[in-house]
Amino acid sequence: ERTISEVKKKSGNNNISGYVADLSSLLKVKEMSVALLDTEKKLDVLLNNAGVIMKSYQLSDEGLEMTFSVNHLSHFYLSGLLLPLLLKNEKSKIINLSSMVHSSSIDFDELLDPRFFDSVNAYSLSKLCNVLFTYKLSGILKDTGITVNCMHPGVINTKMLKDTWGPIGSPVKEGADREVFLVESELTDMLTGKYFQDNRERKSSIVSYDKTIQTALWNLSISLLEKAGMSAGYPIE
Repeated sequence: ERTISEVKKKSGNNNISGYVADLSSLLKVKEMSVALLDTEKKLDVLLNNAGVIMKSYQLSDEGLEMTFSVNHLSHFYLSGLLLPLLLKNEKSKIINLSSMVHSSSIDFDELLDPRFFDSVNAYSLSKLCNVLFTYKLSGILKDTGITVNCMHPGVINTKMLKDTWGPIGSPVKEGADREVFLVESELTDMLTGKYFQDNRERKSSIVSYDKTIQTALWNLSISLLEKAGMSAGYPIE
């Protein structure tokens, strides 16, 4: 409520609504999505920005490693659920927050059940998942008018960064400005399936372009949702 009030005051726009969900719970993601689908007429931009670094091995409500579940699977699920609202525009955008520290390799067994949990490694793997998901989804939606891109917002002094590495980054506003730039930019009106850093298109890790790995992550994500009794409703390829 404080955030909504602040946005209204600073923007001069009173037509501001807020929806809350704990992204460590797929059920909560579903409940929020239902509220959005029931209330909103369309969606212009979906900016998937939630992220955690866990200091110890923890499980989500669905029994999945928490970093992977929050940073990737919740966004995968949310994006699929909100496609009907995004498709109501001639053009709309999905922007996924990744990181320049996204991993250069992936072991799907280690992803779900690591032998030795390392918080930074789990985070890096989840950030690679963000890029793999972006590239795969951009191909699936290429003829719909929805562009799908991902970005590294910079090393930013969020609570997460300060708790993990200390206050070594740039102000939060700097990261937010980069996100807003991509939301508003004509680049993301025209381009899809790209990775951005410092407001420019950049190359992500070599493994992120591997279509076999992209598809493997996609199929795993669908399977995990089905095991949890949920479906994101993506179009069948």
